[in-house]
Amino acid sequence: MPDLTVPDPPMPNPAAVRDDGADGWTLLVNPDTAGAMAVNATGVLVWSLVDGKRTIEQIVTAVMDRFPDAPDTVRDDVLAYLTKLTEEGFIGQEIPFPSTNH
Repeated sequence: MPDLTVPDPPMPNPAAVRDDGADGWTLLVNPDTAGAMAVNATGVLVWSLVDGKRTIEQIVTAVMDRFPDAPDTVRDDVLAYLTKLTEEGFIGQEIPFPSTNH
């Protein structure tokens, strides 16, 4: 699979489904690919910040604000997670429709 770049700002796949489990884990399901990812509370936080408006930097800052004692690798960890979400089709980018005006 080619190395995908995370769009900035990242946009969630509108088909993705989130199922919160009672055990503290959440399942993200992508009906487009039949793929699924089990994510912990930090992953859910990052996913909830992916709205097509917040930039990657704003998402990283929000995670750092939420977890002030997090290790120095937060930026790399968030980017790695966003990259994984992109690879699995949970994050994409808006593709503009061609203009039909002639």
